Amino acid sequence: METQKIWNNFNEELYFFILKKLKNKNAAQDIFQNTFLKIHKNIPQLKDEEKARAWVFQIARNEVNNYFREESVYVEKFHITKEAAPQQQKHFCCFDKFINELPQIYGEVIELVYIEGKKQKEVATHLSISLENVKARIRRAKSILKKRFNECCKYEIDKNGDLTGESNCAICES
Repeated sequence: METQKIWNNFNEELYFFILKKLKNKNAAQDIFQNTFLKIHKNIPQLKDEEKARAWVFQIARNEVNNYFREESVYVEKFHITKEAAPQQQKHFCCFDKFINELPQIYGEVIELVYIEGKKQKEVATHLSISLENVKARIRRAKSILKKRFNECCKYEIDKNGDLTGESNCAICES
């Protein structure tokens, strides 16, 4: 089987599969290109053409996983003191407030992963839950946080799913 034939058969479906996973057009295009580079490079390993679709999508899944592994950023724990300048507090807006208001099952996972810097697998073991459950809690917590920032602070979610805009919040202004 040739790369061109794989391209003709799977390119659109594969691109939208990747886009659905990443929800970021630019990142999806990069992963899509990397996927086809790996397909082209490893095409001799494909022994059975009937399994081409599964093989292609497994390469894409691996590339998506690599992307998320590289993109996961751990934030050092920070404290905002009462003595901090108002402009410093304004920079963080309602972040601490929103984190503290998360339901406990979501807040503890966010605290462990993003503030304490633990790996998701460690958190799963620590909390005696599955890795999939940790990931689901993180997704739900992020969804809640985005919604709260949008409602309270008038931030908006752009086409890539990122928060954008300026603080426009009565809490932040006081």
